[in-house]
Amino acid sequence: MKNILFLDLKKQFKQIKPEINEAVKRVIDRQFFILGPELERFESLFSKYLGSKYVLGVNSGTDGLILALQSIGITKGDEVITVPNSFIATTLAITQLGAKPVFVDIDPDTYQIDANKIEKAITLKTKAILPVHLYGAPCQIDVIKKIADKHHLYVIEDACQAHGAIVNNKQVGTFGDIGVFSFYPGKNLGAYGDAGAICTNDKKIFERIKRLRNYGQKEKYYHSEIGINTRLDEIQAAVLSVKLQYLDKWNKQRNKIANLYNKHFSKIKTQKIYDKTKSCYHVFIIEVKDRNLFKEKLAKKGISTLIHYPLPIHLQECYKYLGYKKGDFPHTESAANKILSIPMYPELSEKEVKYIVATINNLKV
Repeated sequence: MKNILFLDLKKQFKQIKPEINEAVKRVIDRQFFILGPELERFESLFSKYLGSKYVLGVNSGTDGLILALQSIGITKGDEVITVPNSFIATTLAITQLGAKPVFVDIDPDTYQIDANKIEKAITLKTKAILPVHLYGAPCQIDVIKKIADKHHLYVIEDACQAHGAIVNNKQVGTFGDIGVFSFYPGKNLGAYGDAGAICTNDKKIFERIKRLRNYGQKEKYYHSEIGINTRLDEIQAAVLSVKLQYLDKWNKQRNKIANLYNKHFSKIKTQKIYDKTKSCYHVFIIEVKDRNLFKEKLAKKGISTLIHYPLPIHLQECYKYLGYKKGDFPHTESAANKILSIPMYPELSEKEVKYIVATINNLKV
């Protein structure tokens, strides 16, 4: 069989090319590129999709997390509880504001933050919990919200990988005070460049983020606070409006592929999904002992793989000053040494999936 890419965006584009071209042409013909009708349209469509009162487009998921934290007053000296096994943007948003990330280890089967360990991490300086819906699978957000309410803490959901993931028939991102999404091109709902969005049901938070993303101004040239320039441009908004129509269809196909993987893998550990939740399978991971050799052998068989993520955040050089050391979060560290992400995108054929399964099952490592 020919090589199977880890992700093939060209296949997706081929299916929706006429609609994408028309959307981009519409923006160029209009010559309105920033904070225009395409952004308003996408924000409205995504708001309805999520079931959230307010949605604001920003230029990345990272900036979305920063603005979310800033909007609730996170500042120097504050602590925010999160996980060490996410993409580093989750933590960069905290430290960008001078606050301190306080890590909690993961559940070794779901790879999500272990909700049972959160309360032990709460101190008088704790202001918020920032859980991550990792790999597109929901964490125990309902449990986390109860803990936060008990201790009067904010909850900001990092749903940057979880477009369309469900908990008890409700979209992730809408359980906490604020939800943040990334539309990086490889995401389930991906733009053609950097892009992101923030959702909330709180009008005051919405109004503040709206100012913060646009230089801190409520009215042009009148700045009530110090903001930044982090706006979702019209072309990306137009592209996302097209692709949003297909998100549920694409996620359904991802779930079909995941079911095939889970059904046919023998003696391969995969991510456990919590009851009453539905993953959107942004990434499909397997856990293997000799990962590097496993990855190398798959490459020789024409199967591309990636590692999400090889070095936990608490062991990154840039966070040495936090004082964490190897062994502090054993489940996170164990997973980081063993997890491997295999191809997962809607356009994978059943033949390709079966080839991947057979190849992995037959590998002697």
